[in-house]
Amino acid sequence: MIESHADRILIVDFGSQVTQLIARRVRETGVYCEIHPFQNVSTESIQSFGARGVILSGGPASVTEAKTPRAPQALFNGSIGLPVLGICYGEMTMVQQLDGDVIPCDTQEYGSAMVEVTEDCALFEGVWKSGDQKQVWMSHGDRIEAIPKGFRVAATSETSPYAVIADDGRRLYGVQFHPEVVHTPDGAGLINNFTLGICGCKGTWTMAAFNVEQIAKIKAQVGKGRVICGLSGGIDSSVVAVLLHQAIGEQLTCVFVDHGLMRLGEAEQVIGLFRKNYNIPLIHRDAGDLFLGALEGITDPEQKRKTIGALFIDVFAEEANKAGGAEFLAQGTLYPDVIESVSFTGGPSVTIKSHHNVGGLPERMNMELVEPLRELFKDEVRLLGMRLGLPEELVGRHPFPGPGLAIRIPGEVTPEKADILRQADAIYLEEILNSGLYGEIWQAFAVLLPVQTVGVMGDARTYEYVCALRAVTSTDGMTADYYQFNHAFLSRTSTRIINEVRGINRVVYDVTSKPPATIEWE
Repeated sequence: MIESHADRILIVDFGSQVTQLIARRVRETGVYCEIHPFQNVSTESIQSFGARGVILSGGPASVTEAKTPRAPQALFNGSIGLPVLGICYGEMTMVQQLDGDVIPCDTQEYGSAMVEVTEDCALFEGVWKSGDQKQVWMSHGDRIEAIPKGFRVAATSETSPYAVIADDGRRLYGVQFHPEVVHTPDGAGLINNFTLGICGCKGTWTMAAFNVEQIAKIKAQVGKGRVICGLSGGIDSSVVAVLLHQAIGEQLTCVFVDHGLMRLGEAEQVIGLFRKNYNIPLIHRDAGDLFLGALEGITDPEQKRKTIGALFIDVFAEEANKAGGAEFLAQGTLYPDVIESVSFTGGPSVTIKSHHNVGGLPERMNMELVEPLRELFKDEVRLLGMRLGLPEELVGRHPFPGPGLAIRIPGEVTPEKADILRQADAIYLEEILNSGLYGEIWQAFAVLLPVQTVGVMGDARTYEYVCALRAVTSTDGMTADYYQFNHAFLSRTSTRIINEVRGINRVVYDVTSKPPATIEWE
């Protein structure tokens, strides 16, 4: 059996906001890769990682300034001998470190641009040819003034005379644009040429191979021990549960803590799926009153998240102890969680929102973590879920936050508000499903605003809540655009919500993209 990790690409992160997209594009070529912050990368670490090639990411710094990030010089002087692809800042630092010349650019280049392919290149094989004009996405404020010896120009743009450069002998390549973003339509093909063509990787990274390998790893780690898994009903924890059950069977017990902030009918769906379809031992704790009571009077979104997270740990630990304890705790940590836990600068990162998980439980309960998905991105988890035979409605389900409806009720959360929102949200999703639009949308949900407005219903004055509808399209959740429903859909959905949900007399639609907004409201 060919090991799925046999071929590896190392991505050196210089702080780009889209470095994760590079990794996703590499994975799509069937090649395993990891992202390492530049300050953790050395000649020794590259060699011990076993990379077949290295990609240098973009970044916010300027190589024209002192003490900005650099790549290990061994990548360029031939002592390691690996192919290197420099993207944006990665190209700049490669040029600078090889005695080329980079200067601040009078005319900065941000957004869509056209490059002219001037020469054939290994990066372009089967994708671009000499004479082509191709759309790319630029985002840079510096410009290469002179390229190092041994390099040639393969493509130019109006403001970037060295948009693509190549040193075929040393297998060093640089692109000024970002091939990892969807705004560079042929970017995936260029990255495929780098990983499979230039680096010679075989494309053995598949979910079929991963499935087999993880079952073996779980068996080796757990042995005859018992495992407790926190089941939320989402795709991540569901895949973890089914994968573990394949590996260790009755040694697994799942705990489903119902915090009373699930969507309409969701708790029943989770219980039915895992007890009936998979025969996985499942403890269901209905703790809705407990959580809603703890949230009384709390309006700050961070405090809401922390209150729910802390109480979740208490309830989960209580139920796990009742079940007789376990040596292992399984959770659905994904690769983005691993990446984001390591700050690019080595210092504290800006917190947009805290995450709801079972952090603190392993130490408190003296358990070892089992995290079989920690190498995967969300789209890979969905592929694995399909491989495991999970139902399509679960695999393709829109993301749902750990704190549930609590962060879709700005202000204080009450049982009344939760019930109102649950009903409105169910109608909205039902209309989306009936219209055949669910698969086109990354995430859709209703929000109950802390605002009441005057209305007229049945010739009587009403003073009720405003419901905001949100739907976005995205490929990764890092950026998102609002979904452009037609007015007939919005009108029909609004009418149903107002007619069928007591407590709402006005419906609005959120047309804000991410950024500047986040997808969730809190």
